[in-house]
Amino acid sequence: MTTGKVNPAQTLEATGILGVKTAYYNLLEPALMQHAVMRGEGDIGNGGAFLVSTGVHTGRSPKDKFVVDEPSVKDTIWWENNPPMDPQAFETLHQDMLAHLKGKEVFVEDLFGGADPDYRLNVRMITELAWHALFNRTMLRRPALAELESFVPEFTFINCPSFKADPARHGCRSETVIALSFEKKLVLVGGTSYAGENKKSVFTVLNYLLPERNVMPMHCSANHAIGNPADTAIFFGLSGTGKTTLSADPDRTLIGDDEHGWSDNGTFNFEGGCYAKTINLSQEAEPDIYATTSMFASVVENMVYDAHTREIDFSDDSLTPNTRVAYPLHYIDNASETSLGGVPKNVIMLTCDAFGVLPPIARLTPAQAMYHFLSGFTSKVPGTEKGVTEPIPTFSTCFGAPFMPRRPEAYGNLLREKIAAHGVNCWLVNTGWTGGPWGKGGSRMPIRATRALLTAALSGGLDGGAFRQDENFGFDVPVSVEGVDDTLLDPRRTWQDASAYDAQAAKLAQMFDENFKQYEPFVDEDVLAAAIKAQK
Repeated sequence: MTTGKVNPAQTLEATGILGVKTAYYNLLEPALMQHAVMRGEGDIGNGGAFLVSTGVHTGRSPKDKFVVDEPSVKDTIWWENNPPMDPQAFETLHQDMLAHLKGKEVFVEDLFGGADPDYRLNVRMITELAWHALFNRTMLRRPALAELESFVPEFTFINCPSFKADPARHGCRSETVIALSFEKKLVLVGGTSYAGENKKSVFTVLNYLLPERNVMPMHCSANHAIGNPADTAIFFGLSGTGKTTLSADPDRTLIGDDEHGWSDNGTFNFEGGCYAKTINLSQEAEPDIYATTSMFASVVENMVYDAHTREIDFSDDSLTPNTRVAYPLHYIDNASETSLGGVPKNVIMLTCDAFGVLPPIARLTPAQAMYHFLSGFTSKVPGTEKGVTEPIPTFSTCFGAPFMPRRPEAYGNLLREKIAAHGVNCWLVNTGWTGGPWGKGGSRMPIRATRALLTAALSGGLDGGAFRQDENFGFDVPVSVEGVDDTLLDPRRTWQDASAYDAQAAKLAQMFDENFKQYEPFVDEDVLAAAIKAQK
């Protein structure tokens, strides 16, 4: 049985998927909500949001992600970061997953990955959960109904949370598996209900395909000046650095919060929605994002709520600190209608330095920008994971190592070339700690100061101003910025004990130095010269 709107030549049966009980094609949000509730997948919250728990998996499973070792990609995949899967094991996994789907209801959404028609990817998302289909419609680009009649998928994604992989049979690590075949144009996900695997799998595919077309895929948020897409800014950053918050600037137009491409046409969002963290979210600090948690068809994941009133407890992380809400872009008042921007005028690299030694903003040369892009530094703080008792440095290359199928230098060189070709301004912004490290006298960087510094950088207010060269890290730091305490711009002055700052800065510099040794054989002399060196 089939229902919904689909290209007749692209039904599941026509593409070799046989025996499902019912295929629901391209249902819209109200129907998907209805199915999800009737199937007991979650609850309706205030305002019509969908409240759901993802079970055991409350985040991605990067150690269970594989790329099929096929001749066409053997020489281009970064295998150290993407464990290989034998092609025969993948085929067995595929057939076993199709057998698992027989007699079941499935939900099929035909969607676009990418807002720019010149570079978008037609993707088919097949899942056994109605709320996953709702999530996929929210997070990817939605074709017009007329476009569905001729839609032909270029990549297919099959997600079966109830399927348990067999490591001995399927060549994987556990009962959870995410396996990607570029030759079969197929992604298989099993054993996890965490919906973020869907969007990140699409991102991984685009990260492999787009560089061949001279398009830089980026784990970043983006916005542009109101009424002026030519004034576009992109914000690289790992989780917790403020990527979503800082790009949602009421004085600028939001292009997107997570995944973008940089082509000769300009900047384009890969997605049609946002996926924001919600732990300790407040109406006062982030009113736009807060409002989405009670809007129709927003997907609220793993948040504790009152069973009677359906009121959400934003401070309760008993299920996971990784609580989230997925909502369509148009739920943000100042979001772009096209999700397109110009060539970036400014590139901001966000870091959360829990050691308290990096300045709140620094200007980077193109070589320094590539260095920090390859380094991808942020830090975990005590309390985020069991056993973490002091700040732990995290270096995730390209600010998104789990989603990078190619070697980091492929993306770093592409970024540097584009920065140089277009004369882009580059900035490192620390949203972490100042006045000392986490838990030892330091405090979080004031959000008002960060916004003031970003406004000055994006408006050209720092052009022509006085800068000093940081003696530990080599980049240029503004001496004075209107509306920001000068002391904040010099981290050493914010510490009560200057010698303790010096020791902490030297410690972090050594961490940078040790981490970058893996990239030294692959980068040019100017990047080596820009590298942070440990003090001897």
